Parts: sequence; structure tokens; C-alpha cells
Amino acid sequence: MTTEIKTERDMIRHAVATTIYRGAKTLRDAPADFGTFRIKPESRTPVEIVAHMGDLFDWSLSMVKGQEVWRSSPPQEWDREVARFYASVKEFDTYLAASSPIACPLDRLFQGPIADAITHAGQLAMLRHLFGSPIKGENYFVADISVGQVGPNQLAPRKTFE
Repeated sequence: MTTEIKTERDMIRHAVATTIYRGAKTLRDAPADFGTFRIKPESRTPVEIVAHMGDLFDWSLSMVKGQEVWRSSPPQEWDREVARFYASVKEFDTYLAASSPIACPLDRLFQGPIADAITHAGQLAMLRHLFGSPIKGENYFVADISVGQVGPNQLAPRKTFE
């Protein structure tokens, strides 16, 4: 189930869907106390990272609308924060899907908040491993990732690594 990339907007939406596919793996079936896991006193907890990722997509939406605003949201409890994250991504993707005007350069949008969110998805995967609840590696080249598929329910991996 692949999506044909025809425009820069399609590529941005695919990058967002890829970020969510990878991020959803780290959030799905996380142990109850994973959200507050801290590896060092000055490090972010997983729930703080998820809050930041939601803020990144809120910021992205403000930039494409030409009304750039950054807000650092205080983290909520885990389930509420995860839901807020998915809602932020959905709102951003819905705006892009509507062919609404984009008031910022798409390459900068990718190199800033979207690439940052991808990095944080990797951090969450590493933290799951350190917490003792690792997720399986996967061949992402063959993964079923489609533009617009930005919610918690993702297709099962085609090929995982042991």
C-alpha cells in the first residue's frame, strides 16, 4: 500500500506519515510507567518527548498558515499526551491535504520540525529498549506507509528483525 509522490506537498505528507509510523511503534503497548522513565536527572522523560513532538506539529501548522507561533506545552499524563500528539499531527496533515496555501518553504519545514520529530521517534525507541520493553526492528523500506495515515493504528510490519 504505497502512495505515489507527485509534489513536494506529497513528499512532506509522506515524511509525516513515516514519522508517525515509526513513532506509533514506540507508543503502542508501552508499559504504564514508561512515560515517566528518566535515564539521567537532566534528561527528558518519554512523556516530555511526546509533548515536544506535539508542539513541533503545532508549530508546523502555524508556519504553513503564515502565523508562526511556538509553544512549549507542559506534559499531561501519558494517555492524554499521546492523544494530543496524534491530534496535532492529524490537524497538520488535514491542512496539507486540503491544498490550503503554504506560507513557508517546505524544505525548511522538513529540515526543522519534521526532522526533529523523526529524531525524537528514534529517541523513544531507544528509551523503550533501555526501559526493558524494546520494540522489534523493522525493514522500513518495505513498510506499508501511506500519505494521510497519521493515527495510532498503523498496518503491521511486513518484515521485522529479531
